[in-house]
Amino acid sequence: MQTPRFWREIDERYAMKGVKCGNCGSVLFPSRTLCPKCRHASYGKLTPFKLSGKGAVEAVTTVHAPPAGFELQAPYLLALVRLEEGPRVTAQIVDAKPDQVGVGTPVHAVFRRINTEGESGVIQYGYKFVPERATL
Repeated sequence: MQTPRFWREIDERYAMKGVKCGNCGSVLFPSRTLCPKCRHASYGKLTPFKLSGKGAVEAVTTVHAPPAGFELQAPYLLALVRLEEGPRVTAQIVDAKPDQVGVGTPVHAVFRRINTEGESGVIQYGYKFVPERATL
């Protein structure tokens, strides 16, 4: 299997798909095989669930010293986002300046380029978040 096709087939990366527990109703992202709340009572009761991609910032920071491969993006915003359905994700906030994003800022997921891999230049895509006011 080629790397680009492999990445495209990961629902959590491209479509924000998780699972919903038929036992307690918890939405899990990324997908799991058992609900951490119900444990074995959830076996066979997890169904695919598409998240809306909408949420609010719970914490945010500006990254000035990025990990290898992300040097050209610095400085950038990194946030903990609570999705409307309940799960929390850590993601980059784009199309906004640090003073425009704070705790409680409504955001939504967008599909963007994450990184370019190796000498072959394979581009990895995924979700990032944009403040709601940036789309007006």
